[in-house]
Amino acid sequence: MKLGEKKAALLQKWLMTFVLLVLALVMLFPIGITFTNSLMTEREIGINYDLVGKMLSADSGRQHEFVNLKLIPDWVSLEQFNKVLIQSPKFLFLFWNSVLMVVPIVFGQTAVAALAAYAFAMLRFPGRDSLFLIYIMAMLMPFQVTLVPNYIMADKLGILNSVAAIILPGVFATYGVFLLRQFMLHIPAPLIEAARLDGAGAGTIFLTIVLPLVKPGLAALTVLLFVDYWNMVEQPLIFLEDPLRHPLSVYLASIQEGARGVGFAASLLYMSPVVLLFLYAESYFIRGIQSSGIKG
Repeated sequence: MKLGEKKAALLQKWLMTFVLLVLALVMLFPIGITFTNSLMTEREIGINYDLVGKMLSADSGRQHEFVNLKLIPDWVSLEQFNKVLIQSPKFLFLFWNSVLMVVPIVFGQTAVAALAAYAFAMLRFPGRDSLFLIYIMAMLMPFQVTLVPNYIMADKLGILNSVAAIILPGVFATYGVFLLRQFMLHIPAPLIEAARLDGAGAGTIFLTIVLPLVKPGLAALTVLLFVDYWNMVEQPLIFLEDPLRHPLSVYLASIQEGARGVGFAASLLYMSPVVLLFLYAESYFIRGIQSSGIKG
């Protein structure tokens, strides 16, 4: 009986591994296509996708014919990257626009959220729970609902058509407060009480005890914020009238017009910071999941 249970458990494990592997390959397929096509010449990409277009065309009468879609380039070419990085300075210019918008938002919101979450989780003051309920309500609203109030406030402050109109609302967004508060609630209360008995003040407890323990939460928040604001489109289109102030996420939609290979190369470069950041913070995500079982 025990031998049969072991075989069943082993079969279940292998089956689950196979299913997860298939799902991983499906998820990674678009990234793989983007990478391989970015190394093809424009002519090879044109032949490849023009063939697919003809096969899928309702007027061709050949919808059921087999399409031999090439995944590996015949010759590795860096021509597309040369066009994006050397011949088209606008790409790098807008790339730095994105960096100058996203990095202050990520660091600013993380700092503000950590302080606010500490107050909501560790301190007691009148109206704390009611105020946090307002935070939750604001977090649950689609961000499109807040665009009009933010636009009016930016107009009153005279910061329209400047990056401050995007950075300031991002810094004081509510999602980070909710996420970090949940992490801080799992910190054992006796640990905080012992620090207070030793004479540690609120600032010392925050810097030396709370922040190190919620490092996985800070890493997770950093990645989530970076991905969210790196891909923003609506805010720049509304708050920034000058196209040269737009981030790369807005420009990427039009960069491949008439040049599909350039679009693949630009997309690969565009996703690289997000992928590298996620790979760097992967261990913190795992630690965050493990520490979520600690009860205060």
